[in-house]
Amino acid sequence: MTELAVRTTPIPGLLVIDLPVHGDPRGWFKENWQREKMLAAGLPDLGPVQNNISFNQTVGVTRGIHAEPWDKYISVATGRVFGAWVDLRRGPSFGATYWHEITPDIAIYVPRGVGNAFQTLEAPAAYTYLVNAHWSAAAQEQYTFLHLADETAAIPWPIPLEQAELSAKDRAHPLLADVAPVPPRRTLVVGGGGQLGRALAAWWSRRGDVDVVAREHLDIADARSVAAFDFAPYGTIVNAAACTAVDASEAPEGRRTAWAVNVTGVGHLVEAARAHRATLVHVSSDYVFDGTIEVHGENEPPSPLGVYGQTKAAGDQLVATLPDHYIVRTSWVIGEGRNFVATMAALAERGIDPAVVDDQIGRLTFTEDLAAAIDHLLVARPAPGIYNVTGEGEPASWAGIAAEVFALSGHDPHRVTPVSTAEYYAGKDGIAPRPAHSTLDLAKIRATGFVPLDQLTALRDHLSSSHPAAPAEARLAAS
Repeated sequence: MTELAVRTTPIPGLLVIDLPVHGDPRGWFKENWQREKMLAAGLPDLGPVQNNISFNQTVGVTRGIHAEPWDKYISVATGRVFGAWVDLRRGPSFGATYWHEITPDIAIYVPRGVGNAFQTLEAPAAYTYLVNAHWSAAAQEQYTFLHLADETAAIPWPIPLEQAELSAKDRAHPLLADVAPVPPRRTLVVGGGGQLGRALAAWWSRRGDVDVVAREHLDIADARSVAAFDFAPYGTIVNAAACTAVDASEAPEGRRTAWAVNVTGVGHLVEAARAHRATLVHVSSDYVFDGTIEVHGENEPPSPLGVYGQTKAAGDQLVATLPDHYIVRTSWVIGEGRNFVATMAALAERGIDPAVVDDQIGRLTFTEDLAAAIDHLLVARPAPGIYNVTGEGEPASWAGIAAEVFALSGHDPHRVTPVSTAEYYAGKDGIAPRPAHSTLDLAKIRATGFVPLDQLTALRDHLSSSHPAAPAEARLAAS
């Protein structure tokens, strides 16, 4: 009896599974699909939602070649078939072929976009396949076909096609030269109107497979808006939407808004990602910590002080239930629009000398760098989980950053007066507690090959239009 094993093929993602079959004079038994054992052996988590059976009465019945918008897990319950596959996905493996005889002790995992065909060698043959999306007429319109006799694929059919039984539709499919390759699933950026959403739109502006949507098109806190949105085309969802009104979140109405967006809304995205087998990228915050530890690693348990931090921590926990996710934890985000750096630069120009807190310590994160890190994670595909992403360099206080802004803008940095948090907020109501230490450990993201920008270098470039920030591609460490 064979041992359960998963073997690779020349087509990326197409896998052969050796199945143990237990037999005696009465017949045989096999575990045709056993999720726990098969995942441990290296099979992707198929997550089947539909089981189909094609019963083939005679030898020579031939079906295909069809590439479908879902993953398939193929086996036979009775009989024997010759299976053939052609990669019809866009990319360097387009046109790659593989074939294998399928008996009860063999199964095949076929990824989305790989053309699938079979020919009955021993009848009757009960050809069964699990799929991880429901069939529909709309889904069928996304099929891609290839002619069974394509000379480029050169599939060695055991029974010559002129002697086989084929449908009229299968006889009419195009040759490989006329096949439009199956594109990868699209990427969705939620929260396109915010600082990070705009940075991601700019970073991916040359890609034709990215859709950036603002709140008016998808309000993640509104169940009706989410239900009306079609997530089916997306293999990646990047959540750049959040309620970041830290102080307003302490008031009754703000508290409800923060929970609606940062928890309920995130929950809606988690459900959508799970249903459509999409990778979810979610942006977290240093506010999930109380700041009593000077440098925060990815494994530190959350300990939020205020409502905003509590909602972000709760959203993180929801995202972590997905098998395929990246939680990008960041701090002190600066991008296009209203932010601390823009405020300090404006005060410097207007001749206003600000008092700024000097006992909250952390690092700036520029949205271009954050967008670059997200792109890097989706390309490099390290293990799912939390990745800290901020600027590099010596941590600084808000007062220290303000002084740098004044100096880089050509103003006297001594115009900035450092004060304690207690002094700054004395006599003010409705102020959320802030973590004293927001510095995040960057060792994990660096280990993936991404080199964050130095925060002061990035600050200088941000303030100087004549010195744009270096592209992140140039900052990737050699693998």
